[in-house]
Amino acid sequence: MTTHKPRIVIVGGGAGGLELAAQLGNKLGKKGKAEIVLVDKSRSHIWKPLLHEVATGSLDCDLDGVVYSAHAMKHGYQFVLGEFCDLDAEAHTITLAPRYDIEGRLLSAEQKLGYDRLVLAVGAVTNDFGTPGVKEFCHFLDTHPQAQEFHLELLDNFTRLHQSDEKDSLHIAIVGAGATGVELSAELYHVAELLKGYGLGKMTSDKLKIALIEAGPRILPALPEKLAASARRELSLLGVDVMENTRINQATAEGFITSDGKEIKADMMLWAAGVKAPDYLKHIKGIELNRANQVIVDAQLRCKDQPDIYVLGDCCGFLQEDGSWVPPRAQAAHQMANLLGRNLPADLAGKPLTAYRYHDKGSLVNLSRYSTLGSLMGNLSKNSMFIEGKIARLMYISLYRMHQMAIHGLGRTVALFIAERLLKVVRPRMKLH
Repeated sequence: MTTHKPRIVIVGGGAGGLELAAQLGNKLGKKGKAEIVLVDKSRSHIWKPLLHEVATGSLDCDLDGVVYSAHAMKHGYQFVLGEFCDLDAEAHTITLAPRYDIEGRLLSAEQKLGYDRLVLAVGAVTNDFGTPGVKEFCHFLDTHPQAQEFHLELLDNFTRLHQSDEKDSLHIAIVGAGATGVELSAELYHVAELLKGYGLGKMTSDKLKIALIEAGPRILPALPEKLAASARRELSLLGVDVMENTRINQATAEGFITSDGKEIKADMMLWAAGVKAPDYLKHIKGIELNRANQVIVDAQLRCKDQPDIYVLGDCCGFLQEDGSWVPPRAQAAHQMANLLGRNLPADLAGKPLTAYRYHDKGSLVNLSRYSTLGSLMGNLSKNSMFIEGKIARLMYISLYRMHQMAIHGLGRTVALFIAERLLKVVRPRMKLH
């Protein structure tokens, strides 16, 4: 007589989902205690806070990404390529949408996948707030294919200006002055300076005109004011036109139209103003959402009234004691993954579960090679400490190394670090294709 092996299905291979799959695969999958399945619509993973570097070419996701199927083989879980589209909580099944190739031919029909425990880690997408023209004319940085699309258009514009005899400039308008918009602005100036070494000497950084547009009174609204002010000074020194208290009413093929009728012309436009969980969550029965489409959970990160469904990451709506929601940040997803890495095995064993508590470790913003700044101990702490320069840069890099350790382990992370250092000798400093 064979006993039933419980199946844990994780939907979404972002920072939190992939870290959890690695933990559960190593703890349960390799030992035959449970079947761990990771579902994602992409074949590879890139750490989302680095997507702005993919967009500029500073990072090559073909070299720096994690291939799910290869990672699954090493860490004791299964990978299923598919796009989550529905959930039947009563039947304990999820539905994966039909999949087609680039020529429209059917690769796989709609399929059902059963689970004993389900983890929703579907992340978040940029919120365009229904602004007319944004979907049609703007780039987004939610996924690495979107970042690569921005990168290819950026290279085309660099080439156009290099080959032009006129004194043209490349105008880029970025809506949303959170971490993504701020870091992308600085990184764009950095890669523009690198071009002269790769045969595009006419496209210099002084031909780059960036408008960073923020509807609120200051940039980096979620971070301490001192940090935001320092970042604003650095951006202004680079030449970024920081436009605060500027609300966008419409996007057109020529640029943005502000609420007071002013036109901001742009050759390239990127929208990075706010995030929300995916809209398809609204159509799933049996789950309750907050205003940001996040799935509301209890103290153990279980979906309200659905004890077999857990939620983590940017799509998780966790209401704290002070009445605020846990922010959609990488450190929150990491902490949630660690908790579920302990709670799910405990749940299967019928043991008590630990409650989640968010610990704000602080904030770091990387302005490419120009500066890194941040606050330690968190802006929720009265004793937060402002840092910048080399120490802040080292801590910023360590965040990515911590993510690598969570998904690869210490040995492989050290090996990856050595490999990266060796590759720098032979690969260009930016991706040129």
